[in-house]
Amino acid sequence: NIAYPATGCQKLLKIDDEKILSVFYDKRIGQEVPADRLGDEWKGYILKISGGNDLQGFCMMQGVLTNTRVRLLFKDGMPNYRLRRSGVRKRKSVRGCIVDSQLSVLDLVIKRKGDGEITGLTDVTAHRRLGPKRVGKIRKLFNLSKEDDVRQYVDHRPLPEKDRKKARSKAPKIQRLDTPARIQRKRKVLALKRQRVE
Repeated sequence: NIAYPATGCQKLLKIDDEKILSVFYDKRIGQEVPADRLGDEWKGYILKISGGNDLQGFCMMQGVLTNTRVRLLFKDGMPNYRLRRSGVRKRKSVRGCIVDSQLSVLDLVIKRKGDGEITGLTDVTAHRRLGPKRVGKIRKLFNLSKEDDVRQYVDHRPLPEKDRKKARSKAPKIQRLDTPARIQRKRKVLALKRQRVE
């Protein structure tokens, strides 16, 4: 499974030839591999290994330096584990971060684009359905200053029209927006703090 972050597209390649796959064997997550062996169109491309799953569906985990499956004790804050109740630890099976022939899917990311275009991956751009929601991220995307009104730049998604009704659109609620109510609340909290000190 190869992803190209610049266009937001992904492509799934089914490869059975061991000669092609052998270039990835004994490499670890995070290492970069030249993609020339995948074919002439991949000339000059460099791929980074970002993960994968084995034949039974167990995912690879960064930092586990083996190519076999191991059972680790997971706690809150560790990758590949979601805490359901506070304080609970759980022993789970994960695969090591070294690639071998037992993997069913290998996740790769294009780090450097080559000379040619790859159909369905680098020649098209996937439309991003949802725009940014947080104030800082909207400002960064549109290169706005603190004085600009962020609400004018939020992404409006048109809804399908219903018969004899006005066209409507949907926009996300902007997070971390400095509204008058929020500024007033902040002043109130600071005033209470000062009172406590006095």
